[in-house]
Amino acid sequence: MKSSSVDTVNVVEYHGMSRNIWRVGVLVFFALLAMCGIFLSLTQGTTNISINDIFNILQAPIGSANSQIVWNIRMPRTIVGALVGVNLALSGAILQAVMRNPLADPHIIGISSGAGLAGVTIMILYPSMEYLITPIAFVGAMATAVCIYIIAWKNGIKPVRIILAGVAVSAFLSSGISGLMIFYSDRVHGALMWMVGGLAARSWPQVAIIWPYAVVGLLLALLGAQYLNILQLGDEMASGLGVNVELVRIALTAVAALLAASAVSVVGLLGFVGLIVPHAARLLIGSDYRFLLPASALLGIGVVTLSDTFARVIFSPIELPVGIIMAFIGAPFFLFLLRREL
Repeated sequence: MKSSSVDTVNVVEYHGMSRNIWRVGVLVFFALLAMCGIFLSLTQGTTNISINDIFNILQAPIGSANSQIVWNIRMPRTIVGALVGVNLALSGAILQAVMRNPLADPHIIGISSGAGLAGVTIMILYPSMEYLITPIAFVGAMATAVCIYIIAWKNGIKPVRIILAGVAVSAFLSSGISGLMIFYSDRVHGALMWMVGGLAARSWPQVAIIWPYAVVGLLLALLGAQYLNILQLGDEMASGLGVNVELVRIALTAVAALLAASAVSVVGLLGFVGLIVPHAARLLIGSDYRFLLPASALLGIGVVTLSDTFARVIFSPIELPVGIIMAFIGAPFFLFLLRREL
C-alpha cells in the first residue's frame, strides 16, 4: 500500500512537471511571436527596411530618411501597438474571470465605450486638456462597469445577462459619441479614428501617455492572479476560503477598466483583442492565471502588431485602421464562442 501511494505521488509530480514545462514552452513561443510582430512592424511598410538596417539605426541613429522613419514613425507606433495589445488582452482575461463569462471583453460589454465617450468628450470639448484623457477615460470605464454590473444583477450574475446589459449600455454610450460628433462636426477629424481604432500617426506623446498605465496595470494584474484563480471556483467556494468576493471583484474590475481606458485613450475603440487573445492563450496554456496573464500579454503584443502591419501593407500605400482587421477576425470568433457557450 505504501509503495502504491508513493507511485501515485510520483505520477502526479511528473504530470505537474510536464505541464509546467509545456507552459514555459508556450510562453517562449508567444514571446517569439511578439518579437516577430515587433520586427515586422519596424521593417514593413511603404518603405521596406531590412533587419540589418534596423539594428544599425538602433545602434547608431543618423539623420538618414530611414532613420527618421524608424525613430519618429515606426518605433513609437510599434511600442503603442504592443502596449495596447498587452492592456486589452489583460483587461479581457481579467473580466472573463471576474464576471465568470467567457464572452466578456472590454469592447463587447461596453467598458471601452464608456472610456471612449469620456475621452471623446475631452478631445472635442476641451482639446487643450489632452493630458486628462486617460484618467477621465478610466472614470468612464469604471462607471460603465459598475452600471453593467448593477443592471445584470438579479439574484446573482448570469453570463447572458452580462452580455445583454453590456450590449445595451454600449449602444447607449455609442449614441452619445455619435451625438457629440454631429453637434461638433468641425472638430471630429481626430475623433473619427476612435470609432474603429487605429494606430496611424501615433508617436512618442502617445507612448508617454500609455506606458505608465500599462506598467501599473500589468503589475496589479499579476498580483491579482491568485484571486482570479480563486474566483473561478465560484463565489461560495471563494468566500469559504476567506476571500471578500465583492471587494476583490470591484478591485480587479478597476484594474481591467484602467487597462482598457489607457488603451482606448490612445487608439480608440479597438475591439475583440480582449476576447480573442485570452481564449487562444487559454486553449494552449490552461486556466491558471499565473501563466495565463503573461501568456495573454505576450500574445496580445503579437496579435496587435502583426494585425497593424497587415493593415498597413495589404493595400499600400492606402492604410487601413487596425480595428477593421480585428473586427474581421473577431466577429466570426465571437459568434463561434456564442454558439458554443449558450
